Parts: sequence; structure tokens; C-alpha cells
Amino acid sequence: MLYLFGKIANLDANLDKVMKGRYNEKTPQVMQTKAMSVFEQIAKLKVVPVIAIETSGAALSLADALIEGGLAIAEITFRTLAAAAVIRKMADERPSLLVGAGTILTLDNLKAAVDSGAKFGVAPGFNPKTVEAAQKMNFPFVPGVCTPSDVEAALSCGCKILKFFPAGAMGGLDMLKSLIAPYGHTGVQFMPTGGVSPTNLGEYLATQGVIACGGTWLATKDDIGGGKWDLIASRCREVVSLTAPVNSN
Repeated sequence: MLYLFGKIANLDANLDKVMKGRYNEKTPQVMQTKAMSVFEQIAKLKVVPVIAIETSGAALSLADALIEGGLAIAEITFRTLAAAAVIRKMADERPSLLVGAGTILTLDNLKAAVDSGAKFGVAPGFNPKTVEAAQKMNFPFVPGVCTPSDVEAALSCGCKILKFFPAGAMGGLDMLKSLIAPYGHTGVQFMPTGGVSPTNLGEYLATQGVIACGGTWLATKDDIGGGKWDLIASRCREVVSLTAPVNSN
């Protein structure tokens, strides 16, 4: 009888944790669903503005410019000390913006991104420790690759969305197609970043195996520092116009 009461007590305790949101055990299916939801949004938007911002004071104006331009997504890079504060402010006060963290180089960067409310993370390279930690935290994460060995290492860790970086310096679309050829059948998809521009964006997005592109030209440090919000919004509208034919296919 005491054994039975003990089992019931444990069941009630676990149920209480679930109801209060403190039960952290995640099944692989739940983890996959969360990641796919984020990646589906990225795939729909097609371009992710990659942004280094020096002060959190400009966070909301920047967010508003992106939203006004029809590109409600941002990858705020940990290239500045303000990154975590910017992500937190955007996540808290502009919930319609899908805000992620970029340049995640360390486990501290990863923790800061998650604690600040980032919905996804991106790295320029492949670090298996960071990937493993992100998976344990149920955090959608895109590691960077630029060689066949990188791709195989990422695939071995279960990563199917990869950042091809630096795209331009590593051979651009020709190199990317060379990577897709032997690995495309695995279901891997790429997000080329670095060297992507309005002139070649359409070619990248038309390539089978490209889920989206990183856009470093949309909101530069000079634009943000100069408060050029209308210019940023205008560039976003241009991108939305350029990606419309791709989304209609």
C-alpha cells in the first residue's frame, strides 16, 4: 500500500511540474518540432539580416525598420558587447520579430543567447561542443561549414541546416553547388552568408538545397549609427520584392 501511495505521489509531483512549466524533460519529437517551426519561418522569409549593433538604445528602432520593411527577422551577432541586451530588448518588446543570435563562438555566447530570448542561433564555424549543448537546451542552432569534412562532421551530429560561410570567399555559388552535389540526398540545407548581395541573391535562392541567405548589407553599423531607419526599411522591401518569385514557386 505504501508503495502504491508513493507512486501516486510521484505522479502528482510530475503533473504539478508540467502544469507550472518546470518539467524540463524534452522528447526528441518535441525538440524537432520546435526547431522545424523556427526553420520553417526562416525558409519562408528567405533572407536573414545579419547585424552587429553597438548599443541597445537602437534596438527597437532597428526592429521597427525591419518589421516595416516586411522582413521581420534578425540575427544579432555577438561581435559587440551589446548583443545580449539588444536580443533581450527585441524579444521582449517586439514579439513579432523573429530574433536570433549570431557569431556564437563559445558556450557562454550560447547561454547568453538563450537567456536573452533568442529563438535561434548561428555560428560561423562548426564546434561539436556548442552543437551538443544547443541540442540539450532544445535550441535551434545553425553551425557554419565551408568544406566537405565540415559538412560530414555536422551531419554526424544530426545537423541538417548549415551556414555556408564565408560564401563569397570560399567560391560562392559554384562551391556551394559542389557541396550540395554529394550531400543533397541527406536532406541537408544551407544558409549561405558573406558575399551574398541583391545582385546574386536570386541565384542563391533558386538553388536546390538553399533554405535562406544571410544578408549582411541590410543594416550595417554605419546605417544603425546614423539612424538610417528608412534606408534599412527600404532595403528590406527590396529583398521582399526579390524573393517574391521564389516564394511563389
